Amino acid sequence: MDKRLLAILRCPVTHKELSLANGATLKRVNAAIDAGKLGNRDGRLLAETLAEALVTDDGKLLYPIANGIPVLLEGESVSLEQLG
Repeated sequence: MDKRLLAILRCPVTHKELSLANGATLKRVNAAIDAGKLGNRDGRLLAETLAEALVTDDGKLLYPIANGIPVLLEGESVSLEQLG
């Protein structure tokens, strides 16, 4: 993802800064997706693992990146508190 774009993006819910999810976070998220235990704010279970995602600076919300495009819709966000 373009670092200039990342510098201006903000969470549409909390307005916190966003950063790329690290490998450990993606691994935990994808394990929960594979187990059928991770849903977005719209209540839909995620079916496909994520290659990239953005995380709020407080580590509470995750936004998927689809084909290089951040999906910054409130309903598509994922609460990382689901991971325990």
